[in-house]
Amino acid sequence: MKIAIPVDDKSIETSVCISFGRTPYFLIYDTETKESIFLDNSASASQGGSGIKAAQTVVDNHVEALLTPRCGENAAEVIKAADIRIYKSITGFANDNINAFIEGKLSLLKEIHAGFHHHGGK
Repeated sequence: MKIAIPVDDKSIETSVCISFGRTPYFLIYDTETKESIFLDNSASASQGGSGIKAAQTVVDNHVEALLTPRCGENAAEVIKAADIRIYKSITGFANDNINAFIEGKLSLLKEIHAGFHHHGGK
């Protein structure tokens, strides 16, 4: 199974980024092959709609689960329309979240916020 995590650096030992749409990178991790790839998030510099653009990046990489601390409603709609499940990440590093996901310790993200529309910047 492929999972996506918004991360601050290109390392499996980096922190999970608190901003899904403005994360600098996405870690795509394959739980079967244990391979990791890092994608630059081109949406991070967008004037607006970064969440939707970031969500499309996740969808385009054929992941089955997203691990994130929070997600805006527009991004969540794109992700859910692609049958990708959104899980609430835990405080810590990307590898901690991967292990928690594999062990079934993460819950589905229930609090989808309205987004930070028209706020610009980070």
